[in-house]
Amino acid sequence: MNRKTTEKETLSAERKITNRATDTDRFVGDRIRERRIMMGLSQQQMAKMIGVTYQQAHKYERGINRILAGRLFEISQVLDVAIGHFFEGLANGGLGNGLQGRQRMCLEVARNFTQIDNKDHQEALSHMARALAEK
Repeated sequence: MNRKTTEKETLSAERKITNRATDTDRFVGDRIRERRIMMGLSQQQMAKMIGVTYQQAHKYERGINRILAGRLFEISQVLDVAIGHFFEGLANGGLGNGLQGRQRMCLEVARNFTQIDNKDHQEALSHMARALAEK
């Protein structure tokens, strides 16, 4: 009886360790967030599209919860990228970088740009950004 209890406790502890998010999970979460913003989707919209709560989508993006392979496949379908997209840069020291201030601002600009319905306004904004970049 004692041996069975010990085995159960060991299995339970192993499950907790394997369910714990890692730096890789945080990296993948950052990549999901980047792509979602580039697509102009809110966390709520993406969560609904993949069939999870807003809170769960938030935990995925922050790397708090691990993402099962099937769910990552669904996310890749919704965000219109191959699953490998979420791991690009991981082998080249991408771990721990996260979204920095300037990168976050660029993503925000891209998201806002996609929400402009008027094509003429998009074109004008594009020309303005190009002109400012040349100075």
